[in-house]
Amino acid sequence: MSKYDNAGLVMIPSGYKASKVYSVIPNTTDGDFDFSRGSTATRVNKDGLIEVVASNVPRLDYPLIDGVVQDCPSLLLEPQRTNYIPYSTLDFNGGVKPNGWLIGFGTGSYSYEQLTYKGQKAVKQTQITTGRSYLETGTITILANTEHTLKIQFILDECVADPTDYIVVILGFGIDVSYQFSDIDENGILEFQYNPLSDNIGNIRIGLGGNGNEDGGKSLAWAIPQLEAGSYPTSYIPTSGSTVTRVAETCNGAGTSDTFNDSEGVLMFEMSALADDSTTRVITINDSSNQLTERVQLFILGSSMYGRVTDGGVTQGEVIGTPTLINNNKIAFKYKLNDFALWINGIEIDTSNLGTTPSGLNTIRFDAGSGGSPFYGNTKQLITFNKALTDAELEDLTSWDSFLEMATSQLYTIN
Repeated sequence: MSKYDNAGLVMIPSGYKASKVYSVIPNTTDGDFDFSRGSTATRVNKDGLIEVVASNVPRLDYPLIDGVVQDCPSLLLEPQRTNYIPYSTLDFNGGVKPNGWLIGFGTGSYSYEQLTYKGQKAVKQTQITTGRSYLETGTITILANTEHTLKIQFILDECVADPTDYIVVILGFGIDVSYQFSDIDENGILEFQYNPLSDNIGNIRIGLGGNGNEDGGKSLAWAIPQLEAGSYPTSYIPTSGSTVTRVAETCNGAGTSDTFNDSEGVLMFEMSALADDSTTRVITINDSSNQLTERVQLFILGSSMYGRVTDGGVTQGEVIGTPTLINNNKIAFKYKLNDFALWINGIEIDTSNLGTTPSGLNTIRFDAGSGGSPFYGNTKQLITFNKALTDAELEDLTSWDSFLEMATSQLYTIN
C-alpha cells in the first residue's frame, strides 16, 4: 500500500517549465501550478553551481549543508529583493559560475588565476599589498531606519592567514565591523545586519586586518557579496555595474473541485522557512469564488505553525505547533467534522474536537487565498489527501525515512 493512496494532489518538485510547476498526482494538467516571476533569478543546481534561470522559470534549488549538495531539490519561492552592491562579480561567465576577488595584507604579489571552492569558481585579482588591504565594491546608498543584511561568501580553502587574523567589513564611511575567521560558517558565508540611523552614501569595503607586515603574503579570496534591505539574506542576485532587483514569485492555481474533499482530508507540507522573522506565510486550499470564507490552511504566524479551517467566514478547529521554522519540517493538518489534528515530524502536536469543514474547495495556493501573506521558503513536497488519515498513517507520513534524513533536515552536525 502506497502512502500516496487517497492523495488528490502530490507536488514533489521535479518537473517544470516556464510559468508551470508540475504535480505528480493527478496526471493531468489539473494538478499543475501557475508560476510567475518577472525577472531572472539564481539557484544552486545539482552540481553545486550557482546558475541563472530566466524570467518565469521556477527554481528547483539544491541546498548545500556542511558543504555537501543535497540529493533532492526544493521549490524556492522568495520575495522581491535588490542587491545594492553594483559590482558583485568581476564576470559572471554567462550566469553559471560566480567570480570574486582576492584580498590580502602584508607584503607580496598575487597573480590572476582560477580557484575552485566546493564546485564553485572564483577569480583571484592581481593585487600587491602592504599593510592592510581593502577592496571597494562601488558607491551605494544605504537608507536610514531600514534593516539591511550583508552576506559574503569566502573561499576558505585558499585562506593562508593565521586564524588570529580577522576580517574587517566597513559599511559606508567610518563604521567598522570586525569578525574573526571563526565567525564564517561551514559553507564559507559571513552575514550580519546593519540598520543605519541616517542615510549613508559610500562604499562597502571588505579587507583583512591583523598583524600587518609581519604576515606578508597572507590572503583570502571572496565572492558574491550581496547587500539587501531586509532582516535575512536571500539567493544571490548578480550585479555588474548597477543595482539589480529580483522580482517576487507567485505559485498558485492547482486543482479543481474533483481534486479536494470538502468534508475530510489532510494537507501535508514539507518545508523550511527563509527566516523566523514573524511574518505570516500561508498555504491554502480554498473556494476560488469565496477565497477568504471557505478554506483549509497551514500557515506560519510569528514563530508558530497553525492548521486552520474557515467555514462561512468563521474559524474552525484551529491547532498550533512551534517547530524550528528554518529547519526542514514535515507537517500534516487533518480536518474532519469535530476532528482536527496537527502532526509535525512524526509527532501529534495539537488536536481540536470542535468545528465544521468548508465547502467548494477547488484550488491550492502558496498564499492566504487571495494573494496576501504569500509563502516564501523552500518546499520539498506538498500533498493533499481526500480522507482523514489514521494516526498511524499520519505518523508514517510525517516521520523521517532515515537518521541521515532527520539529521540533515534538522541541521544537525554529523561527525
